[in-house]
Amino acid sequence: MTGQILIAARGIILMILLTIRMKAPSGKRMELSQTIASLCGSIRMEKGCNGCDFCQGIEDENRLFLLEEWDTEENLMTHLNSNHFRVLQGAMNLLKEPHERMFSTVFHLTGIEKI
Repeated sequence: MTGQILIAARGIILMILLTIRMKAPSGKRMELSQTIASLCGSIRMEKGCNGCDFCQGIEDENRLFLLEEWDTEENLMTHLNSNHFRVLQGAMNLLKEPHERMFSTVFHLTGIEKI
């Protein structure tokens, strides 16, 4: 087993990430940003939401990102059918080009030890 590191884990934590990338028209960026930022607090209060962050690209201030973390697929699906998400979709009608929606499943190993 040369070159391999064996690990022992006590548990696995599953997290589902939703990343939405957007390109806002420069004249609508502020309006879109304010709308999305105001929704983040409400989204964070939804059942199963472990986090919701909104940020702007460094090299292109019109490139916007919404990052959401969910504990289960069921809670994410409830969110995708919620009023908050419908408002978000309405705000994205201001976009310069179609948005990208990406889903990722992340596994975190807890209690990791080298063996």
